[in-house]
Amino acid sequence: MIQSNKNWVVQKLDDQVIKQLQQELGISSISAKILAARGYVNSEEAHALLNIDESQLHNPYLLNGMEEAVQLIKHAIDHEEKILIYGDYDADGISSTTVMLRTLYDLGANVDFMIPNRFTHGYGPHEELFRKAYETGVKLIITVDNGISGIEPVRVAKELGMKVIVTDHHEAGDVLPPADVIIHPRVPEGHYPFGELAGVGVAFKLAHALYGDVPTHLFEFVSIGTVADLVPLVGENRFLVQQGIKYMSRSKNPWVRALCEVAGVEQREIDEDTIGFYFGPRLNAIGRLGDASPGVQFLMSEDSVNAIEGANQLNKKNSERKAIVNTITEEAIAMIENDEKIANSLVLVIAKEGWNPGVIGIVASRLVEKYYRPTIVLSLDYEKGTAKGSARSIEGFHMYNELAKNRDILPHFGGHPMAAGMTFSLDHVDELRQRLHSQAFDCLTDELLTPKLKIDVPLDLGEITVEAIEEIKKLGPFGTGFTKPIYAIEKVRVRSMKIIGAAKNHIKMELEDDFGVIDAIGFDKGHLHDEISYGVNLSFVGDLQINEWQGKKKPQLMISDVQTNEWQLFDYRGKGNSTRWLQHVPKEESIFIAFKEDTVQYFQSMISEPIYLFNKEEVMPSEKAYMVFLDLPLSIIDIEQVVSRYKPKRIYAIFYTENPQFFNGMPTREHFGWYYTFLKKRPSFNLNASIEQLSKQIGLNIEVIKFMTTVFLELGFVTISNGLTNVVEEAPKRSLEEAPTYKLRMQQLEIEQKFLYANYQELKQWFDAILMEYDYSY
Repeated sequence: MIQSNKNWVVQKLDDQVIKQLQQELGISSISAKILAARGYVNSEEAHALLNIDESQLHNPYLLNGMEEAVQLIKHAIDHEEKILIYGDYDADGISSTTVMLRTLYDLGANVDFMIPNRFTHGYGPHEELFRKAYETGVKLIITVDNGISGIEPVRVAKELGMKVIVTDHHEAGDVLPPADVIIHPRVPEGHYPFGELAGVGVAFKLAHALYGDVPTHLFEFVSIGTVADLVPLVGENRFLVQQGIKYMSRSKNPWVRALCEVAGVEQREIDEDTIGFYFGPRLNAIGRLGDASPGVQFLMSEDSVNAIEGANQLNKKNSERKAIVNTITEEAIAMIENDEKIANSLVLVIAKEGWNPGVIGIVASRLVEKYYRPTIVLSLDYEKGTAKGSARSIEGFHMYNELAKNRDILPHFGGHPMAAGMTFSLDHVDELRQRLHSQAFDCLTDELLTPKLKIDVPLDLGEITVEAIEEIKKLGPFGTGFTKPIYAIEKVRVRSMKIIGAAKNHIKMELEDDFGVIDAIGFDKGHLHDEISYGVNLSFVGDLQINEWQGKKKPQLMISDVQTNEWQLFDYRGKGNSTRWLQHVPKEESIFIAFKEDTVQYFQSMISEPIYLFNKEEVMPSEKAYMVFLDLPLSIIDIEQVVSRYKPKRIYAIFYTENPQFFNGMPTREHFGWYYTFLKKRPSFNLNASIEQLSKQIGLNIEVIKFMTTVFLELGFVTISNGLTNVVEEAPKRSLEEAPTYKLRMQQLEIEQKFLYANYQELKQWFDAILMEYDYSY
């Protein structure tokens, strides 16, 4: 048995819907399953999704305030007034700033940009920075990806005589800033057909209005901010990202090529994953660690020298960010593992002085992934007396609402159900932990504290082809709102497996079912080699990819999880090096069983765990899930009793035997008859002196001759005195089976044949029969 630490929830799809989508759209069963799992159950809706075009773009003037904003900007340009683009320090803010900057440059504006520093200014409009802008002669401020909550700074800007246009997409409060114009897809509610634009999407709409035509050269920037900001990839966003990927994959912009080079990706293979996992993090890193302005300067690069220099800077910052995140994560884990107060809390609240506030949100996400509990990571500033933190949550614990119950100690916080940020007095850290633990105790059940793995596309191996996987790409881009599919392949068997990689920490397998075969790779899953046995039905979860080698393409499953409810047999029979096979046995979860005292003594120095000498009455630890049989039982009933009583999830068959008898065999009755006649003709036969010659003469080994002699002795057919063997005349007739030694050898040969020399499948079938007989649940 292999148990996942997640509760698998496999979506059941309507076969009729799948077949209908296949037939009407001419697509593979996998694509049809993905569409159905996303709610596209009729061909009209699915066709519209697959054939998305420019019609998805709405008229920018549908946005409230767009006409007024365009007039203000054109007036500023015509009168050569200085314009300031005020952005944000994340990838969405950086790309938004770039979109507006490029647009206004093209229109001949006197324009500059400014991005607040995360550490000195914080998020959004900042009064000091607005005052500095005024002092440099700025007449018009345009915020991008921020501003909707900047009530006081905007008021100050207005008092100073500057015009302010706010473009934003974040949640608006009850009170709006006193800007000249606010362009927001959801303010006022319902005025614009698509309310899920990212900050860069709103900036793009303003650029569209200013140009008077769709600015296709800006698609690349829009796609970065849209993917990185995790807004739903549906509707207008879907088209913008789709176009951005298309343009970026063949772009001649030097920054695209430079970013591909430092990220180690092929430009022609750019997709949403490239943006989400390679480009976005590098742009985010620059703002997480300090001034985000170099990010804008990089995206504005127009020659390869500056582009390469900027890409290297982003790459360096990203490496620094990774190192800082790893260090903080390790420190946080150590605090959790070594502090019972923290470890036993249903909400993890971890705090330390000096942790970088720009990356603690990433750390919180990692801790949620490891412990699956709501988590808050705090950076303490003893000089200011504050704790500044980021929170990440799990399903069932609405982080914003639960924090809101503690407003008396949380003067500054914001967020949504799954994430939040906060700043409060460091004197209240312990109290917040205690309160949130109590709140979580009231709402988090054991079921909610078990992570769920939602699998939306179950497959048979026969469905998986290179063509089908290539077709899946046409369904993209995948992301928030149109999530990347999670595939499950259930009840497959392992045909072959081996450990790969320099560190031997990866696994490569061939999986098969009744419909086909597929290669599978598990990175950092080399441990599965010791947990998977052959002949067992397993279920795998992962992603489908195409492996291309020497011009040949093959489907490949990238394993993310595996489980089986079947018991497993691990065959280590005949493995002479005990220390080697012992490395593969999970000792703390196993019961080590011996049937002979000599075996206990033989293995005791090698095995640190207790070795149980079989006793029909002795009770062994029932909490142990696995069973290791070190030697052969004295009777088949003994091993049946052990297996049926404890119902192990794994059986490790060692069956060490010092002197196996199977290949010596059992002499036939003819052999016994011949030997009895031989002894009868030779009174006072010196067996010890002549046994080697006798062995050669009759073709039986010495051990067998000694065995037959012992049988005759036990039956009273012969006597042995002073080393001389004599036949007892007129001894009563008796069956060979009456001799204890004969019965013991028969029993040993049967046991050796059944357990030591049976092939793997025969041995497993025998254990299967025992477990099924005793109602063992698979």
